[in-house]
Amino acid sequence: MNVSDPLLHLVERWRNDPYGTYRSWFLWEERLKNFRSIRRGIQQVVAEIESGRFGSAYRGSSLETVVHSIAEQRQIFRGADHAFLWKPKLRIPDIYESADNQRAFGRLLDTCVCCTTEQQVLGAIREIDAKAIKGLGPAAANLLYFLHPTIAPPFNTAIVSGYNALVGAKVRLGRWDEYLAMREGILALNAKYRELLSNDLGALAGLLFDIGSGRYPAPPLVENDDNALRAWEADLTRVRKEAERANKAVSAAREQDHTHTEVQGWLRDLGHAVGYAVWVAANDRSRPLGNGKLGDGCLEMLPLPAAAPAAEAIRLIDVLWLHRDTGRIVAAFEVEHTTSIYSGIVRMLDLALGSDAHALEGLFLVAPDGREHEVSAQLRRPAFSRVADLAVRYLPYGELKTNRESIARFGQGMKPIHAISRLLT
Repeated sequence: MNVSDPLLHLVERWRNDPYGTYRSWFLWEERLKNFRSIRRGIQQVVAEIESGRFGSAYRGSSLETVVHSIAEQRQIFRGADHAFLWKPKLRIPDIYESADNQRAFGRLLDTCVCCTTEQQVLGAIREIDAKAIKGLGPAAANLLYFLHPTIAPPFNTAIVSGYNALVGAKVRLGRWDEYLAMREGILALNAKYRELLSNDLGALAGLLFDIGSGRYPAPPLVENDDNALRAWEADLTRVRKEAERANKAVSAAREQDHTHTEVQGWLRDLGHAVGYAVWVAANDRSRPLGNGKLGDGCLEMLPLPAAAPAAEAIRLIDVLWLHRDTGRIVAAFEVEHTTSIYSGIVRMLDLALGSDAHALEGLFLVAPDGREHEVSAQLRRPAFSRVADLAVRYLPYGELKTNRESIARFGQGMKPIHAISRLLT
């Protein structure tokens, strides 16, 4: 089979693959929700380093919380925390025992949080590279990606392997100069196939990940070799069939999304039944639910002042209940099916610290019955110290499922919801 541009052919097939990273991760609504919370977490890491409160261990640190949130970004970032785990025999990464290196790491993050240009990001990378901090290599670029997705591509073993296979390069892990060289090649590829990709470099990184992890074979490097093209096309077809047979993990992830939406629907219907207007997260409104969409019957606009602090983050809270007459927010619900509670807590923190915090009657983490201990343990982490006085409550799926119909028939206001939830301590 003669393919005029094998890579174009591959990108087109990859974009349409329901189990590839483009549709299962890049277009995943939760990916976009997590950008702000990860940025907030990085800011906390910087603040703790600057004040000398960061400590000398990864476990339990604010950095662990942020990296763990990144690692839960579906398959592409799985294992992102490995690079930051303290390896005592090797004394790496040397940002826990060396105060100077720790401060240099903090300056990298602080610069990239505050800066807006490519030159500033690259300058910060070159500055940290010059420090030659043992064990702190381009894995840190995964943090920078969530600060500047159009400038800093993600970085891991599979992405590097995919890039090398695609362009015939020999990029090595662990070196910032190699990362910057690969970045130039990624930018060139992204520009060439921009119409099928995105300004967000995560899209192309997802393709490289799928190639590097073996989901897709790279097209032959030699152009106009019909035999090589036919062999590659056969491999592509074979790999696609194998992937379809091995899609259990992706199907499970989709089922998690479905369950998340279903619980949001319960909260939407229950809010209406007990007398409130309801807001559903802005990027979840169009999700299919039953014979309609999740946003059916809900507010089209959230009544927040245009200049309200963190207004965009508040609009991403899973479900809000509001007083029908005044429009004030009464309760906030974050549904945490399997992912980290970090993003949801940050959004509720933004809401609780606003000017109408006194009017709130409940902040709820809605999660499977068996996650209460895990959620409580997470809230006791130093990174969540600011939410200790918010009176966050745990609402188990089981209680919600069992009692929602009777509450809808006989309940009114917040009292029945408080009755089936528990204060997290």
